Amino acid sequence: MAGHSKWANIQHRKGRQDEKRGKVWTRVIREIMVAARQGGGDLQVNPRLRLAVEKAKAANMPADTIKRNIDKATGNLEGVHYEEIRYEGYGVGGVALMVDTMTDNKVRTVAEVRHVLSKHGGNLGTDGSVAFQFKHCGQLILAPGTSEDAVMEVVLDAGASDVLTDEDGAIEVLTEPAVFEAVKSSLEKVGMLPAVAEITYRADISIDLNDEDRVKMQKIIDALEDLDDVQEVYHNAAL
Repeated sequence: MAGHSKWANIQHRKGRQDEKRGKVWTRVIREIMVAARQGGGDLQVNPRLRLAVEKAKAANMPADTIKRNIDKATGNLEGVHYEEIRYEGYGVGGVALMVDTMTDNKVRTVAEVRHVLSKHGGNLGTDGSVAFQFKHCGQLILAPGTSEDAVMEVVLDAGASDVLTDEDGAIEVLTEPAVFEAVKSSLEKVGMLPAVAEITYRADISIDLNDEDRVKMQKIIDALEDLDDVQEVYHNAAL
């Protein structure tokens, strides 16, 4: 099944992360702390923490920094308490947005998110206003040039829900969250290393925009991602 191009978006995102390594570390540290606080500090029994630590290692975070923040979250060291809050709203052209944040000051965070949306032509919605347009799932994306048949042979046996090929030739594997790790492991065992491997919210239907609105929408996404408290921005724009 063919899907919209995602490879260009991945490269754009990676480029921004490389430019802002400190911000990437901040986000990953918050994810580690929340995951450890909720599920404990043992990576073997806490899949959310395990995935967060993998992200930290991919961002070249030192092992002692990872351990220190796990210890903070589990009470072994004094740390900051972060609260997870999701905001829903709209960008240009009716594009749906979900903005996941971790914050120690939700008054500040909602004001910053609202300001970005208002400034760039979007608006904040109510809880549940757009969430129904997204599915919680595991997503693994392999670089263009990977054999779709080979990927399907591996991942379908491991429990994947679907395999999509986008217009750039990248392969996207979708899973239920519960089998994400099994599917990821099955790919790694045969040497197929995903460029992206995450539990995410994927839009059911993408909205096509004209060139002008596409630029405006990218500005909204970039501005939201630049906010210190924002962890992830999900949207249904076909950029």
